[in-house]
Amino acid sequence: MGVKAEAFGRVAVLMGGLSAERAVSLKSGRAVLEALRRRGVSAEAFDVDEQVLSRLLGADYDRAFLILHGRGGEDGTIQGLLDLLGLPYTGSGVTASAIGMDKFRSKLIWRGLGLSTPEFAMLRAEADLGAAQTLGFPLIIKPAHEGSSIGMTKVDGPETLGEAWALARRYDADVLAERWITGTELTCAVLAGEALPLIRLETPRTFYDYEAKYGSDSTRYHCPCGLAPALERRVQDLALQAFDAVGASGWGRVDLMLDGQDEPWLIEINTTPGMTDHSLVPMAARARGIDFDELVWRILEQTPGAAAS
Repeated sequence: MGVKAEAFGRVAVLMGGLSAERAVSLKSGRAVLEALRRRGVSAEAFDVDEQVLSRLLGADYDRAFLILHGRGGEDGTIQGLLDLLGLPYTGSGVTASAIGMDKFRSKLIWRGLGLSTPEFAMLRAEADLGAAQTLGFPLIIKPAHEGSSIGMTKVDGPETLGEAWALARRYDADVLAERWITGTELTCAVLAGEALPLIRLETPRTFYDYEAKYGSDSTRYHCPCGLAPALERRVQDLALQAFDAVGASGWGRVDLMLDGQDEPWLIEINTTPGMTDHSLVPMAARARGIDFDELVWRILEQTPGAAAS
């Protein structure tokens, strides 16, 4: 038999937080909260703030559903706190969360394992911009520790490189320059060790940026993705390798590009992806026959101590 709702006990849905992705996290959190309650789980909203430790110590939760995005919630910080408190939680642990949030170190690991990812350079100071130019143009310039495409700019030539670097620096002292891949944007959701159907993204914008993700009605999502089955499996296998390489677990999403020669390139991993009405993991789950409430249930079901009855 499966897990019964009461076996989860009191569940804190940790949302909000202090990162630049707070608004998205709150929207994701409300959707998760409602789904859990529809399935009979005793779930409560918990908006994370500077008093998170004292508030958790004063509560009597049995586990946490983490739906925090960005720094402070997706980077191992809250995971370490919950480990110290002995409170089981959804998703990846401290190490995988920290690495997954760090685009530079994720790519170092993938490159070290021979997994394809575009050439890159770290730009910690303006003097490093020359290293970016050696990659060739166009480039994508991005903060190394932000999500939701915040602070990202496509750079077509050296005349706008400094401006793009300065924008990314507003969000992070570590800025990543990455060779631009012209081709098809793909994303692969991972759930309990399974790669869900790929989603192919189309947007009239330069790339799948914050507006395309959360505000635009012109973004098109194709699932089934339209790739040949053998190619889709190859991309899914690469995504699973990337997911495992950083030690991720439970659920997540790997973003990739497919170039004009049908070669897939790893871009980044998200260990706590969005769960809004525009989000990609629920979309991929539906294509697999898993509705939103069941998806949320399966994520929670993987937390330690959620014994079947």
